[in-house]
Amino acid sequence: MTEVALRAAVPPYPNEPAEAWAAPVWVPTRALGRSVLLTGLLLVLGVALGRVDLVLLAAPFAIGAAAGLRRMPRSAPELTIEADEEHIVEGGHVDASVTVANPDVIAYDLVVVRTRTSPWLKLEHADRPFAIRVSSDSWAAVELPGEALRWGRQDVGPAAARVAACGGLLACRPVVTAARGVRVYPVTEPFNATEAMPAAAGLVGNHRSRRMGEGGELAGVRPFAPGDRLRRIDWRVSLRTRDLHVASTLSDRDAEVLLLLDVLGEVGDSGGVAGSASVLDTTVRAAAAIAEHYLQRGDRVSLLEYGAAARRLRPATGRRQYLTVLEWLLDVRPDPVEHDQYENVFGAHRVSSDALVMVLTPLVDPRSADMLAQLTQSGRYVVAVDTLPAGAAPEARNQWTPLATRLWRLERENVLGRLREHGVPVVAWAGAGSLDLVLRDVARLASAPRGR
Repeated sequence: MTEVALRAAVPPYPNEPAEAWAAPVWVPTRALGRSVLLTGLLLVLGVALGRVDLVLLAAPFAIGAAAGLRRMPRSAPELTIEADEEHIVEGGHVDASVTVANPDVIAYDLVVVRTRTSPWLKLEHADRPFAIRVSSDSWAAVELPGEALRWGRQDVGPAAARVAACGGLLACRPVVTAARGVRVYPVTEPFNATEAMPAAAGLVGNHRSRRMGEGGELAGVRPFAPGDRLRRIDWRVSLRTRDLHVASTLSDRDAEVLLLLDVLGEVGDSGGVAGSASVLDTTVRAAAAIAEHYLQRGDRVSLLEYGAAARRLRPATGRRQYLTVLEWLLDVRPDPVEHDQYENVFGAHRVSSDALVMVLTPLVDPRSADMLAQLTQSGRYVVAVDTLPAGAAPEARNQWTPLATRLWRLERENVLGRLREHGVPVVAWAGAGSLDLVLRDVARLASAPRGR
């Protein structure tokens, strides 16, 4: 996302401490200067030439300036930005406003307000100056309703205001206020995986385990043993065999899902919620949907970035973890690095051997394929989710660009084929049910005996 230059009408907000900057002061305008100049010139000519008419002609200008300045403002206006802090999703409504307060006893004749906003916030009146009038000891607000077009931390502001008072004879230097952040969460695509987890490792949960224990899934009937509960006795089999038998069940356990986000690069142009999706758009929205699904089922979800920073969110469950996941996803940015990140990422952060690792990657960087192969060889359950947009292609620079793009896609298909040969399931993200088939295959592989 390109950085938008600040409009000339809105001076940059100072980063220095507040003590180093003096409060805005009131200065004379050109109208006051012209009035004083014209009055003085007419008085000098009237006295020098002995003409009373010139003195009388200067009297209205002098009286008007004196009347306008009889009560001068002593304090600067106060400018604040207000914006929604509620749960805003892509495509949702945003309510923002810029408020100008007048703490003085002098009314503001004219207030010109202009704001700078994020390009992903489509707000009314944000692309042009807005003029208002503020009475003494009161305030006025400029409403900025609009729509959020893309996920992320978007800014409303900074905003600047120019104020004229005393009939336009005095003006306040530009008052600038800092930007107000708006959190726009990614829209959750419908995702519903019905297949069992490959390895349920927690104590309690909704997934059927392969271990015997207290649960609702019948595993079989076996002879009674010391320690078995009486309510587990199967009386039909016991009466038929003349020996006590109990029904054994499989324990219900939760699972840990690790969402590994490949942020080595960005491919494609983002068009917002209603436009085209880039790699990061697909990655963030898919991660939010998968996390919501498994957290609602009581599983533990953690997140990890495959990039230079290697940010990680610890595994947890519940509604609070879902909100934390959404906050964590707002800070996802392209984070390229020159060297291999496998040891830096997985050396410092331990990944459980029973966790289901969902790698959301466009498979553009060769290091991503190597990382998937190493994860699979380490014995973990890995699913690669392809986040590359269908029509992603570099910008045509010359006549060889289409041919180079075609060769690159052929090479990428070869990489996908080699990953599948190494036992790495690769599936393109397509919303609801797109991972059911792959999760079923992973569950089957997990149930098979492992060689030593």
